[in-house]
Amino acid sequence: MKQVQDAYIVAATRTPIGRSHKGFFRNYRPDDLLATTLKAALAQVPGLDPKAIEDIVCGCAIPEAQQGLNVARIGAVLAGLPTSIGGITVNRFCASGLSAVAMAADRIRVGEADVMVAAGVESMSMVPMMGNAPSLSPSIFERDGDVGIAYGMGLTAEKVAQQWKVSREAQDAFALESHRRAIAAQQAGEFAAEITPIEVTDRTLNIATGETVSSTRTVSLDEGPRPDTSLEGLAKLRTVFAARGTVTAGNSSQTSDGAGALIIASGDAVKCFGLTPLARFVSYASKGVPPAIMGIGPIEAIPAALRYAGLQQDDIDWYELNEAFAAQSLAVINTLGLDQSKVNPMGGAIALGHPLGATGAIRAATVVHALQRKQLKYGMVTMCVGMGQGAAGIFERV
Repeated sequence: MKQVQDAYIVAATRTPIGRSHKGFFRNYRPDDLLATTLKAALAQVPGLDPKAIEDIVCGCAIPEAQQGLNVARIGAVLAGLPTSIGGITVNRFCASGLSAVAMAADRIRVGEADVMVAAGVESMSMVPMMGNAPSLSPSIFERDGDVGIAYGMGLTAEKVAQQWKVSREAQDAFALESHRRAIAAQQAGEFAAEITPIEVTDRTLNIATGETVSSTRTVSLDEGPRPDTSLEGLAKLRTVFAARGTVTAGNSSQTSDGAGALIIASGDAVKCFGLTPLARFVSYASKGVPPAIMGIGPIEAIPAALRYAGLQQDDIDWYELNEAFAAQSLAVINTLGLDQSKVNPMGGAIALGHPLGATGAIRAATVVHALQRKQLKYGMVTMCVGMGQGAAGIFERV
């Protein structure tokens, strides 16, 4: 893409990730969660005049019900942002948040905007995985190899495990390491810079008195990592998608609730408002793959993003590879020969959770702050996408 200026990330934050249905965000509306995250991002750049923001691009994988009606615009209104700021909700399933970052950055890079907001939000507690009334075209079942999402993400992971020869033992070991890294990072305080603590209120009914009792607490850590995870425990879990399969709840990503937001600015805006760039957005790629093996998407997207950036694989210091399933993560790592020490050093979605459309924005916040903390140069966010896609974005520390 021919660009006239660079796009810099000047703020990046996210909520903690909550477990869906039983977690701390189970009663927290996604539009409110997005609004809270937008306000937190703006608080990181007090010198920025909000009226300078051109538009908000927000990723959401199931944009209906509580996160419907253009949640990007609703979140902006709830956040009290100037009404002059537009808002658009975009959907590329699991890559929605990353696509939002790329779209926002591109507006700046081609000179159509000087300040943009990119975000992602998903409440899997309030809006189910496939939406409230899924209706897939019957014709999709007549196309060999194209059913993909029609028979579920788990079966696509089983197909990847079979074709790429990823054993159950390897998947469980990968899952265990995800939890180990996540817990170590939490204990070391490595998530502190990227997470905005959120106040949540729990309400319970006192059956004896009929009164509702409310209690408020502040959450500041992802809810998913489990210190009691063990290979023995993972090995006992039943497969959930195929009778003789290898994919279990333990070596798959958790369904989750969460949001993330980044503020992106041009060089002129950085100077005008006295902003401090954290990273430069370098490149983005999205590629299609057969829907029935959607998990291999990053195998195509990663080389493309590197090619657009003029970089080599070894140039990337930090990979945030979304762990939809251990099977597909290992297929990607093994096929491309990625250095596992560079992949998800702070754990991934198996431990931390995967709030679908929010994940790209959340993982982008992780990369931006990790590059700063570790003084590394290049980081990448990448993921597979339901129905057969892959996406990857590259960031450079400034």
